[in-house]
Amino acid sequence: MLLRLAPVLFVLIWSTGWITARAAAPLADPLTFLFGRYALAALALVVIIALFRVPLPRDPRAIAHAMASGVLLHAIYLGGVWYAIDHGLPTPLSGLIAAIQPLLTAVLAVAWLSEKLNPRQWLGLSLGFVGLVGAFLPRLAGLDGAALSGAGGLIAINVVAMVAVTLGSLYQKRFLAGGDLRVIALLQYLGAALATLPAMLFLEEMHIALTLETGLVMAWAVIGLSLAAIGLYLLLIRHGAVSRAATLIYLIPPAVALEAFFLFGEGLGPIEIAGMGLTVFGVYLVNARRKPA
Repeated sequence: MLLRLAPVLFVLIWSTGWITARAAAPLADPLTFLFGRYALAALALVVIIALFRVPLPRDPRAIAHAMASGVLLHAIYLGGVWYAIDHGLPTPLSGLIAAIQPLLTAVLAVAWLSEKLNPRQWLGLSLGFVGLVGAFLPRLAGLDGAALSGAGGLIAINVVAMVAVTLGSLYQKRFLAGGDLRVIALLQYLGAALATLPAMLFLEEMHIALTLETGLVMAWAVIGLSLAAIGLYLLLIRHGAVSRAATLIYLIPPAVALEAFFLFGEGLGPIEIAGMGLTVFGVYLVNARRKPA
């Protein structure tokens, strides 16, 4: 039952990450906030593992693989996206860069993991990307060209982050096919925290407002995003093709746009709505199962 609901739950929960980043921006430096998020998520998993008496791995290679995947999936990906947006990269441009991930994942999964995609699924991947480009065009057209001209470094950071989460998803499928997902998640957050710490110390003043609002935002970031959403994503990767799991990323921007519409009153034009519809149809083509002959 959980596996059937996992795609929908993942999209709904993970899409709130953009809203969370928006809420956290005035409250804390991005890497400082993320370091606290990783540390608290690791602490929560330690408690869960102790309560359920989950055995810990003894193979150093398994531990190293889990921590390395955490650096890719969390430290580089989230750290890069949050840092770039906090320093002025427009959110629509960041979202468009992130939209390349499913296509890149599919290509690398075919080459590295020998996954097979039929023509219908390749068509779905292409339509999903085209739909997102169409949905982002009105917002990209309204960006200040002068501001974008100096954003080359931030764009590069966002591209590196997108490549990191792609490689992290493939790495997860290749080297972490077994083992308890709670233990794997714990090791991932430990690896992410260790990788984020020196960047936080070097790049930031480590500002974080100790207020109730900060506590509530952090609580959702830990419980909703780091525990629930990431747990669902790891579950989807383990029980299916990583390329199919990655296509769910296409649905995040439409979900974020709808959330922003209801929460902040941000309008949706006909081009954006049409693009989102095309994206949803593309994801359906990739994930719909053929009826048995």
